[in-house]
Amino acid sequence: MQKNVMEYLENIINKVPNKTAYADEHSQVTFEEVYKYSRAIGTLLYKNGHYKEPVVVFMGRHVRTIVAFYGVVYSGCYYVPIDEEMPKHRIDLIFKNLNPKAVICDEETKKSVEEYDYSGNVYLYDEIINTAVCDEMLNEIRSKQLDIDPVYIVFTSGSTGIPKGVAASHRSVIDYIENLSEILRIDENTVFGNQTPLYVDACLKELYPTLKFGATAYIIPKHLFMFPLKLAAFLNEHKINTICWVVSALTMLSAFGVMEKDPPRYLHTIAFGSEVFPIRQFNIWRKHLPNARFINLYGPTEATGMSCYYEVDRDFSLDESIPIGKPFDNTEIILLDEENKVPKLGEVGEICIRGTRLGLGYYNNFEKTNEVFVQNPLNKSYPEIIYRTGDLGRYNERGELVFVSRKDNQIKHMGHRIELGEIEAAANIHSNIKSACCIYDKIKNRIVLFYVGDVTPAEMADFMKSRLPRYMVPNTIKVLERMPLTSNGKIDRIALQHMYENN
Repeated sequence: MQKNVMEYLENIINKVPNKTAYADEHSQVTFEEVYKYSRAIGTLLYKNGHYKEPVVVFMGRHVRTIVAFYGVVYSGCYYVPIDEEMPKHRIDLIFKNLNPKAVICDEETKKSVEEYDYSGNVYLYDEIINTAVCDEMLNEIRSKQLDIDPVYIVFTSGSTGIPKGVAASHRSVIDYIENLSEILRIDENTVFGNQTPLYVDACLKELYPTLKFGATAYIIPKHLFMFPLKLAAFLNEHKINTICWVVSALTMLSAFGVMEKDPPRYLHTIAFGSEVFPIRQFNIWRKHLPNARFINLYGPTEATGMSCYYEVDRDFSLDESIPIGKPFDNTEIILLDEENKVPKLGEVGEICIRGTRLGLGYYNNFEKTNEVFVQNPLNKSYPEIIYRTGDLGRYNERGELVFVSRKDNQIKHMGHRIELGEIEAAANIHSNIKSACCIYDKIKNRIVLFYVGDVTPAEMADFMKSRLPRYMVPNTIKVLERMPLTSNGKIDRIALQHMYENN
C-alpha cells in the first residue's frame, strides 16, 4: 500500500530518468534531476534539525519551486508555498500563523524574505541541492512516516480577511491523484499546461500525476494569459494536450476569437472548474475541438482539490449550467438543508463532503476547523467528520449534481431569495458579452452587475429585463474593459466590491 507521495517519483525514476518532468519559460528538469535535488534538500533539512514542521518555500512560479516542495516532503516536513505576488500583509499573517523555523528561497526572492520579521533559517535553493544525499537518513525518515502525516499547507482567503492554512495528508493527496488520473486518463504521453499559481492546491493536478506516470508539465508564463494568440501558440509549440484551468482562463481564448484563428490543436483533454462556464463560450470550444474531452471539476481546498466531475456528453441551452456531476470514487456528497436534513430531489442544499480526501483542518486554528469540519448530522452512531463547503447545490432530473452558488452569494432582495449566479448566467447569454459578475450592496439593497462586452449599459439593462423577473434585474450596471482576476485566474469579486464602493 502506498503511504507517501514521493513513492510516485521512486516508482518512475528508473523508467524515464532522462525525460523532462517539468519545464518553465527559462529552464527544465529531468526526473533524475528532480530525484537527486529533492533528496539532497531533504537530507540537508533533516540534518539541520527540521522534522515534522512547516517549511516555507518562498519562490516564484518555476521548476525549482516544485523540486523544493518534494525536498521538504523527503525531510519528513510539510511545505508551505509563498510567492512574491501575494500581498505583503497576507504573507505577514502567514508567517505569524506558522512561526516557521526554515525558509527555502532563491536569489530572486532572498531580498523579499529579508523584508519580513523572520529570524529562522534561510536556505538558498542553488546551495542546498548540492548537499550529499544520505540514503540511510532518508530511509529512516520514511520508516517513521504515516499516510496521515501532512504533505503541505496552502492558505485560502478567509471571510474575515485572515488567511486560513489548510493541511493535507499523504493519504488524501494519494486518493485524489489516483482518482483524478483515472478520470482524466493520464498516461506517459500526457503533456500538461499548468495555468495556476504554485501556492494553491490547484497545481496538484499537474504536479503529482506527472510523477506517477512520467508525464511532462509545462508551467505557462503568466504574461501569456494577457495575449490570447501568443498563449495558443505556446500550447501548440509544446504540443500540450491536457489542461486543467479555471474558466476565466479558457474564456480568454474563446471570447477573443483565438479559437477561430489558431486553436490549440493538440488538446484532447480540457478540465475546468472554480467558476461556471458560460455556455456560449463553452460551445465555441466544443465547436473548434470536437474530438476533445471536456470535464467539469468541482471541489474545495479543504477536501484536497476536486471532489466531483462531469464529462460533458450532451448539448446545453444557453440558460443552463454544466453539472458538476458525481463524486470521485471513495467520496460521498451529502446535501443538507437548513435543518440538517437531506432535501427532496431538485431542492437546494449545502454541499457537504465525506471521505478520505478531507483535509486535516486549518493549521493552528481549531476554532475555524471545528466550524466546518463537523460531525455528520445524519450519523448518530459513531464519530464521522464531514466538511461543510458553504456551496449550494441540487440534483437535476438526471441525478446529476448542479452547483447553484455560494451561500454568501445568496441574497434576500425585495422579499425574494436570489442567487447572484442566476443573474450572471442570464447576462452571459448575450451574444456580445465576454464575462459578467454580480455583487450586492447590502446597505443600499442594490444588485450591481459588472460585465465585459460590446454592448452599452442601457442595452444591457433592456436585455436583462427581457430575461429576468423584475426583482432580479440589476439596479446598477457597469461596463469594464477587463474583468479583474485573482492570482488564480478567477474573477475577483472583492476587487469589484472595492471598485463599486470607491466609485
